[in-house]
Order: sequence, then structure tokens, then C-alpha cells
Amino acid sequence: MDKQKPKDWLPGLKENWRTDIVSGFVVFLIALPLCLGISLASGAPPMAGIFSGIVGGIFVSLFSGSHLTINGPAAGLIAVVLNSILVLGGGDAKLGFELTLAAIVIAGAIQVILGLSKAGNLTVYFPISVVHGMMAAIGIIIISKQFYVALGITPTAKTILGLLVEIPTSIVNVNPEVAIIGLSAIVIIAILTKIKNPILKKLPAPLVAVLVGIVLGMVFDLTGEHSYTLLNHTYKIGPEKLVNLPNHIYDGLSFPNFSRWKDGVFWVMVITIALIASIESLLTATAVDNTDPYRRKSNMDRELVAKGFGNFFLGWIGGLPIIAEVVRSSANIENGAKTRWSNFFHGLFLLLFIVLLPGLIHRIPLASLAGILIMVGLRLASPHVFQETYKKGWDQIVIFLVTVVVTIVEDLLVGVFCGIVTAILIQMYFGVSFRYIFIADITKTSENKVHTMYVKHALLFSNMISLKLLLRKIAPGERVDLKFDESVKMIGFSAIEFLQSFKRDYEERGGQVNLIGFEELKPISAYYGATRIQK
Repeated sequence: MDKQKPKDWLPGLKENWRTDIVSGFVVFLIALPLCLGISLASGAPPMAGIFSGIVGGIFVSLFSGSHLTINGPAAGLIAVVLNSILVLGGGDAKLGFELTLAAIVIAGAIQVILGLSKAGNLTVYFPISVVHGMMAAIGIIIISKQFYVALGITPTAKTILGLLVEIPTSIVNVNPEVAIIGLSAIVIIAILTKIKNPILKKLPAPLVAVLVGIVLGMVFDLTGEHSYTLLNHTYKIGPEKLVNLPNHIYDGLSFPNFSRWKDGVFWVMVITIALIASIESLLTATAVDNTDPYRRKSNMDRELVAKGFGNFFLGWIGGLPIIAEVVRSSANIENGAKTRWSNFFHGLFLLLFIVLLPGLIHRIPLASLAGILIMVGLRLASPHVFQETYKKGWDQIVIFLVTVVVTIVEDLLVGVFCGIVTAILIQMYFGVSFRYIFIADITKTSENKVHTMYVKHALLFSNMISLKLLLRKIAPGERVDLKFDESVKMIGFSAIEFLQSFKRDYEERGGQVNLIGFEELKPISAYYGATRIQK
């Protein structure tokens, strides 16, 4: 592959429009059902997700700090938006959505301020296992909600914990025709994601699931209200099982309601949306940078500003908050995208589809979208995620499980907070003095392009920002010696992950990184990147 970096902006469009249109079209096919499904799972009108995909693609992509990420609504924000609509609306879904739009407007403004304040390093303050625990909890929440939609069941429980407990006893109430549609989506995605054939592997699994669902919906005549009998049981079915869109795109506009801006709970929702949307976008941008064939690096501050402007605008027109979404971004790279224009084209195709073919969306069964989202939830909260976290050390699985359980029982913000507190308590358990929890003791000397950094006491997720800032100032192609003093009590898991990533990236650019004294510390598990403590 030619490793010369593609041009950006209009020169990049002229140079790479063919590959970016193809990739943008494939991503559009994946994004369409996800935009609809995420909207409905969030308790928002279906058009809210479509607006987000359009704005995130056509407008935000042009100002983004990342080259290959795809912007749009994401499963990671379903729990946040749904909770906001329920809490702020007090049972009135329309009012709750309008109040949530007001929260999205302000959250977007906060993201802009964070970006302008150079807060692109925001993720450094969140332990990796807290982030993974947050995403696993979101996956469980998605499954608990969409299980009932996919099988045509009306649950009695209202809380996430209640919905999970009710699952085994609710199976007897399955609506068979709805369940066939929902289960077909799950099976199709499960099979297509396992296929090794390079041609079949390129099929957008969510779109195939939706197309099969449309056919089954026609077979079961979902457009007409009727009942049917099976094994002496009578079941009702009809158009309420299909996606319902307004006749014209402008009929889908909704506007924010700021009437509760003085309430504390409103500001909790604002902070939650701003925080989670920012963290997820920055993490996705980092992950995409690591898989970018041209090894380009995102401008994280600009990434925050762009997402903030996008969310600010979406809040005024009735859209869901957007992030840089990892599944669509990965598909973008796999299909040969070169520049930000693939993101633009994906948004343009969404706009053209909703303007020219809105009737086709009316035929999509809700159960198909629920099946797609269940598979998204399973990916976020798969047993493999729990198993891998356990292998990384007892400290990581404890932090992970605290975050998961508290998020499910309480809410996302409380879960993340408790996960961070747990991580800090574990650091103190390993003997780290409280004075070094948030401030690292690092001194630096430089001579003849050799930079030596002396680390004392501890290097942790909560204090390594100073090290990141020092390393950022070092030019490529030089030598960096990180010396860990005998006084070091602990090198945390997140800090080790950062050190390994920095060493790999810096040495790829011709530099040299030496971790001196690192091996003298004992890992708490067999995993090489596990937390290290004094022997």
C-alpha cells in the first residue's frame, strides 16, 4: 500500500472521491437501521437518529479533528438519553424529549468549551476498566429493554433490574410472529459476522437483517391490524409493530424546552450527556488512529469542538447527541476510506434516502431493529469482556464490576463515579500516599536528544497527565528513558497501557523508549500489562 498520506479537505476530495463515496455508501447501509434503532431504544422519535446521522456526516465531518471516524448516534448513549427522557418528563415522553433536547444544547456548548480549553486529554482521568464497565452496563441495559421488543412482549417491570429479573418468566408471553422477525435479525447478524468469505463479509449485516424483516413483515401483514391464533392462543399484531415516521422531513423537527433549567436534576443530565459523549468520542478517535493505515493522529481538542457544535445544533432541531462511533468507523476503514469525505458522503446518502424513499422506512419492523440492538448489546457486554477483564488482575475486575452493578442499579453517572472511587481506594490499598494520587512526582533532564524522566512514588490513571504533557513536547526520533525510582509503590494498569502505546508509536516514528526499573516491579497477575507493585 502507498503510505503517502492522503490530502485533506478539498484536495483530498479531488484525490480520493471514488474510494470515499464507495465507503460512505457502505457505511450508510449500516448506519440507517442503527440510527432508527438507537432512536427508538432511547425513547426518542425515529427521525431524531436520522437527523443525527445527517448532521454528523454532512456538517460535523468537515470540522472534525479525526480523519476516518464516522459521526452519529451511538448505542453508548441510549441509556443516557432514555434515562433523561424518563426522569425529566416524569412519564410524559414528548415533554421529556423536549427537555432532553435542551440538555443536549447545553451539553454541546460544554463540549465546545472543553475543546477550546484543550481538554482533549479528558479520557486520561478515567480508568480503562471504568470505561469498559460503563460500556458493558450499557450493553446489559440495551438487552434488558430490547429483549421484550424483539419478542413482542409487554413487560410489567419499569427498572433495569426489574426487566432483567422478569426475562425468564416472560417467555410464555412471546408473540410468535414478532419473535420470528426479531430472532431472524439476531441469527442473520450472528452468522454474517462469523463468515470468513471476503465477499459475503462485506454485506452490511444490519441492512440484511432489516430487509429480511421487511419481507417477513409483508408475509405476516403487519400493515393491517389483525389477530391470529396459534396453539389455542390468540395474538394481536398490526402497524404499531412498524417504524412510524412523519410524512415530511420537516414534520420530524422538535424543539428544546428550557423550563427546568433551574432544577438540579436537569444539570445532572447535562453533565452526563456532555461527559459520556466526550469520553466515547475521544476513545473512538484514539482507537481509529491505531488502525488508520496512514498512522494519522487526531486533533482531540478539535474533535471535542466539532462534536460540541454538532450536538448544540442537533438539540435545537430534535436530534440525538452524536459521538464518533466505533463500529461504523471500523467499517469505514475496512471499506477503503481515505479521508473525512467518506463520513460526509454517508450523511449525504442518509439525507437522500429519507427525502426520496421515506415509505420504505415505514415497512421496517421494530422487532428487526430490536434484534440488531440486542447484538450490539451482546458485543458490549459479552462474557469475553468479563473474562478478559478478570485476566488483567483482581483490581481491574473489581473496578469493572462495581461500575457495571452500580450503573444498572442506579444510573450511569453514579456508576462511573463509584468506579473511579474504587480505583482510588485500590491505589491507596497498594500503599500509594494520598498526596501522589493526583500529582505525579516526575523530574526531567534533557541532553543531546536524550530525555530522562525520573518517576517516584506512583504512576496512575489519576496523575499521569503531567507525564503525557512532558512526552508530548519531545520531538520524534530521539531517545526517552523513563526511570522508575525504588520508591515507586505502584504503576497502575491504565498508566501501563499508556506507556506501552507511547513506546510503540514513538518507536514507529524512529525514536527509542526505555522503561528502566519497570521489570523490577511485580505484576499482580500473569497478564503482562497488569498493575505492578513493589515486590
